Amino acid sequence: MTEQLEVKELEQVVVRFSGDSGDGMQLAGNIFSTVSATVGNGISTFPDYPADIRAPQGSLTGVSGFQVHIGAGKVYTPGDLCDVLVAMNAAALKTQLKYSKPQATIIIDTDSFGPKDLEKAQFKTSDYLGELGIDPDRVIQCPLTQMVKDCLADSGMDNKAILKCRNMFALGLVCWLFNRDLELVNNFLREKFAKKPQIAENNIKVVQAGFDYGHNTHSSVPATYRIESKEKQPGRYMDITGNKATAYGLIAAAEKAGLRLYLGSYPITPATDILHELSKHKSCGVITVQCEDEISGAASAVGASFAGALAATSTSGPGICLKSEAINLAVIDELPLVVIDVQRGGPSTGLPTKSEQTDLLQALFGRNGESPMPVIAALSPTDCFDAVYEASKIALEHLTPVILLTDAFVANGSAAWKLPKIDELPAIQPHYATPDMKGNYTPYFRDEETKVRYWAIPGQEGYTHILGGLEKDGKTGAISTDPENHNLMCHLRAEKVARIPVPDLQVEGDAASADLLIVGFGSTYGHLHAAMDELRRQGHKVALAQFKYLNPLPKNTSEVLLRYKKVVVAEQNLGQLAAWLRASVDGFVPCQFNEVKGQPFVVSELVKAFQDILKK
Repeated sequence: MTEQLEVKELEQVVVRFSGDSGDGMQLAGNIFSTVSATVGNGISTFPDYPADIRAPQGSLTGVSGFQVHIGAGKVYTPGDLCDVLVAMNAAALKTQLKYSKPQATIIIDTDSFGPKDLEKAQFKTSDYLGELGIDPDRVIQCPLTQMVKDCLADSGMDNKAILKCRNMFALGLVCWLFNRDLELVNNFLREKFAKKPQIAENNIKVVQAGFDYGHNTHSSVPATYRIESKEKQPGRYMDITGNKATAYGLIAAAEKAGLRLYLGSYPITPATDILHELSKHKSCGVITVQCEDEISGAASAVGASFAGALAATSTSGPGICLKSEAINLAVIDELPLVVIDVQRGGPSTGLPTKSEQTDLLQALFGRNGESPMPVIAALSPTDCFDAVYEASKIALEHLTPVILLTDAFVANGSAAWKLPKIDELPAIQPHYATPDMKGNYTPYFRDEETKVRYWAIPGQEGYTHILGGLEKDGKTGAISTDPENHNLMCHLRAEKVARIPVPDLQVEGDAASADLLIVGFGSTYGHLHAAMDELRRQGHKVALAQFKYLNPLPKNTSEVLLRYKKVVVAEQNLGQLAAWLRASVDGFVPCQFNEVKGQPFVVSELVKAFQDILKK
């Protein structure tokens, strides 16, 4: 008679995969999150890459992690600490243990805990569990490497190729632990390795072996777990990263506007995936150019915009510095351009694979002269689609470059995304020159209400004009050094941006009665929302206002910020949003919570800090 293992229902769980950079932890984590999204779970992921290009195998600095938070309902963050930690070697166990709960289940590959492995990980004794204070009863000690070798002994694969499949055994074990349907995993692998079907089948075999190992040795674990979705909505879903969502949003905006999409870019961590993804979609009329440097990436996009395309350029903080002159050309020429800044740790080269919010003031003011630009910040991986779509709409309808701020956390992180229907997306109507202007068109004819100039595409008979980096006369379009004209043009460019309509700032939580208002922008939304939820569970009156539109600010910004007795601005920099809001709202003096660690906020730390503010 087969023993039946108890299956327990959970509301949520956090799993962290960790190992060497070459151990495939990102792939294992991606598959597990994709399978979870497919069955309707809420998910939030956080890939944690090492900054080294390739650290020595087994070293402490070379550990790569992938954390995924799965929930029955909406999930806001990847979680502070994990319930299950997969550690593929000694270095992974030592460096990643701090990210696990005291009662967490730990899965280790005992074949990677030999004397040399322990030495590289700087263990002092062979009792690595005792040295770290880990209870052996919560550790699944599996000879994972040897079992993968046995599983693929007759596959014809060489030893190096076999070892690359170790991550699939760990994935199979985790799938068993959380009662996942392996058919979904198999479908993913067959699609990923469609051109190499034998590799797909070998990986599927190893996943099954990991699942069977868990099933056959379950006496060491009291139960498996299932997370049943409670908020399923009809539609097609996929697990999507922020960078991929950004690419899809650009494609959708170009389709809606009836334009070709052009991306001029230069590879830079963590923005390169946008270029990679868009390069796959030539069938959608997408043009991608990997330029020789950041400057030419932006300059070529300005040229594409002048020629009538929806033009974009993608980069990170260091690239924004280099692109600033070309972006300013789009400002003075009043051409539509979408500038995507996937923020990372700085200054200089800084922390290329880590996440910060330190480019806000650069986005607002980092150009010479008076050069106002709209700035939008994405709230989550899935919101990257909506945010870049809105940035494209503003750029095309208001003839201005727009900066979209994402960061490494939302760009590389992923969430379950319901695919939108193109017919249901907001219309995009580029501000074209009208037929009655033919023959007397000048480039700075403006709509009197919006102050937006009219866009004429080169090659149209009767709309001949010149744009350039020198100031132009507002009436004739000729080069002008007249002081009164320059003063007028500066005011007009600023007024045009200020008149762009953006949604009001929304207040969540105890909006009418909060003792504390939490304020943030962009990618910290999930962590701040989770902190607010926890404080409200404790009985505190707390609200949250998260800024997505940073320039122009929502019209109700002053009313919201001055409504509450206590306000804390929480951001992953040293106070840039707080400075911008103080400059924009008379009498606004907030408390501040600032961290610059290259890591997402920890919800428990936010809760403690906000509790202290409430007590004062």
